Amino acid sequence: MKRTLLLTLVTTVLSGAAASADALRDLALETFRPLPSTVPAVAGNPATPEKIHLGKALFFDPRLSASGVFSCYSCHNLTTGGDDNMETSVGHGWQKGPRNAPTVLNAVLNEAQFWDGRAEDLAAQAKGPVQASVEMANTPENAVATLKSMPQYVTWFEAAFPGEENALSFDNMAKAIEVFEATLITPAPFDAWLNGDDAAMTADQLAGLQLFMDKGCSACHSGVNVGGHGYYPFGLIEKPGADVLPPDDKGRFAVTETVDDEYVFRAAPLRNIAQTAPYFHSGKVWDLQVAVEIMAESQLGEALEPEETTQIVAFLDSLTGTMPEVTLPVLPAETGATPHPVTAILP
Repeated sequence: MKRTLLLTLVTTVLSGAAASADALRDLALETFRPLPSTVPAVAGNPATPEKIHLGKALFFDPRLSASGVFSCYSCHNLTTGGDDNMETSVGHGWQKGPRNAPTVLNAVLNEAQFWDGRAEDLAAQAKGPVQASVEMANTPENAVATLKSMPQYVTWFEAAFPGEENALSFDNMAKAIEVFEATLITPAPFDAWLNGDDAAMTADQLAGLQLFMDKGCSACHSGVNVGGHGYYPFGLIEKPGADVLPPDDKGRFAVTETVDDEYVFRAAPLRNIAQTAPYFHSGKVWDLQVAVEIMAESQLGEALEPEETTQIVAFLDSLTGTMPEVTLPVLPAETGATPHPVTAILP
């Protein structure tokens, strides 16, 4: 009799836990979406193996920079969360850039690129650093001349963009990088849980997810990339200090020149956030728990209890995904016609 009662009690408890888990999942699916099972298609830029191969080579090639030192990979290191883990990136002439480098992982799923959303897609984003004086400091003309000086690149561009009269162009360089970057998708335990695997997340992670939604974090950080869309004032309730929110960087205002966009930034995508310290556009915060507390206070007017912070960070850990396998490309050899690098040490 006692054994029967015990079994009944255990069954009831387990049934209640399952129902609770299902209810949380149903609620989460109203706000988030799991990563797609296949590489996302890029509008107007169909992927082919030849284009991905070319894009990977270009992503790793430092000769797209004037100095021959910096590549896309320099600021978007695929072994350290898809960024450079620096406060702000270092570029041409050892100059320091103005903002923290966002991760390239899952970036194809963002509504727009850069902290201020000034690039509509990854192809537009790829053109920016090549030409930025504090990054790669090159010109489209010199980048194209560099690529055309190497016969292997000419062949690869023709294979990637068949039938085009001017296959090797600055626009096609950006398109190839875009389709390669679209392959950098990192499925995480959170995706497995959203897809029905109850064992994919721990109790602390589930508690953190509940808090993340209940406190209002998911109002901005939602969707498939847990952010990466929408523009919000940093300091909606209370502005952080100048050490976190530098007064001379007015965010999206530089793009729109609209007063309402002062100190407005695109919501950061939170996938792999545990690997991408330091945090915020300023790169001033190195501890994820501190970053969570700053966001709670500045955006929600909420002072979190230590246990709440710990559980939210545990949930964020569940967004750390599995990297696709990426082998290093062997790049085409330079020729006598390849433009020489321009090196300098600038203040």
